[in-house]
Amino acid sequence: MKKILFIISIFCLISCGKDANFTLTGKVDGLKKGTLYLQRLNDTIVEDIDSIEINGDSDYELQAKLKEPELLFLYLDKVDGQKNDDIIEFFAEEGEMEINTSLKNFTTGAKITGSKNQEKFDEYNAIMKKFNNQHLDLIKENFEAQKENNEEEVLITNKKYESLLRRKYLYTVNFAITNKDLEVAPFLAISEVFDANIKYLDTIYNSLNKDVRKSRYGKQLKDLLKERKKLEKLDKKVEKQKK
Repeated sequence: MKKILFIISIFCLISCGKDANFTLTGKVDGLKKGTLYLQRLNDTIVEDIDSIEINGDSDYELQAKLKEPELLFLYLDKVDGQKNDDIIEFFAEEGEMEINTSLKNFTTGAKITGSKNQEKFDEYNAIMKKFNNQHLDLIKENFEAQKENNEEEVLITNKKYESLLRRKYLYTVNFAITNKDLEVAPFLAISEVFDANIKYLDTIYNSLNKDVRKSRYGKQLKDLLKERKKLEKLDKKVEKQKK
């Protein structure tokens, strides 16, 4: 039985390697021992695609079969007794990509190249970082105002937060529309502004080019819109019955 399982495992490795159309290479500076996993999110389950055990040599190569551009994860399982292992999320595309990083700053120090979607994803995240920093400043201001029982300042910071949230949503919507020919556009819609006004989500979906609409994230955005419209119709019906 063990022999049969071993043969099946070898066959899977050979066939998977043969069918692979995506290769990820790179180096984790300072990593002496551990395991790197290439992963994807399949519905709500994290699925291992490929892995490599690091034992002295910090260079690595991982492969996968991609049907289309999608968000993948590079997960580091460190052999150091610490539980705070690290994950890098990135937009993979058919071909070759490279992720170089370090053991010390595995996530924050990662340099990712080889993907148009990733370039735009990096651009978006850089702006979101600024929004998030402003949000943290407002939290601090609000806390200080509450501490001093300054109700007027509390209201001001609340209005600032609402304004910041609107600007963040509008930036995401405009960013998705501007990049309508990339899969990152519908991905950001379903992951960052899924609860935005339906008209914004509709605008994003209708702006997508034909191939992106047919992509995994394009279909998910379509399903989200369908569900949101269904709920909105139901809410209106309930409100009408109350009158």
